Amino acid sequence: MAAGRRASTLTAALRSDVHAVGWTPDVRRRDRVLVKRTQLVDRPGYTLAELAIVVAIIGLVTIAGIRGLTHHLDRIAVRNAVDEAAGALARARDEALAHHTLVSVRIDTTDATIVLRTGDLRLARYAIGHEHGVTLATTRDSISFDVRGLGFGAANLTLVARRRSAADTLVVSRLGRVRR
Repeated sequence: MAAGRRASTLTAALRSDVHAVGWTPDVRRRDRVLVKRTQLVDRPGYTLAELAIVVAIIGLVTIAGIRGLTHHLDRIAVRNAVDEAAGALARARDEALAHHTLVSVRIDTTDATIVLRTGDLRLARYAIGHEHGVTLATTRDSISFDVRGLGFGAANLTLVARRRSAADTLVVSRLGRVRR
């Protein structure tokens, strides 16, 4: 019952305020709307400062997420580059076995490419740096496979693919075995 009395006194107070400003039934509709809008002083909402804080927090979380995402994408690119290099070496070995000829694999670290050759004939060219955005580093610039598919040379070859902080290594033994 007390709530009903409070509401009726509030309504009476608003009516007296409205009559004081000159609100009568024949006043135009836009004046009524203006008076009703002034009554809604206690609307729920957010201040500009609260919204700015929320936007700043969202920005910080997004930056942290992007850093993790770029590192993950770099690792994927490096892994794919090493897989492609391993595929190129496997193809060179298979070509040597299939054609009973010496096949050489030349790794150009400045262009980040791998070229397969047999004699003067170029069998394939892999532009690993361009396709995956990596740089290559090797201990040797070439390796050859003989007619039996074995590595021809005196030392192992290590290939390192790098993109920003991500790196992966591929090792080719003297006999031509590839380890990732």
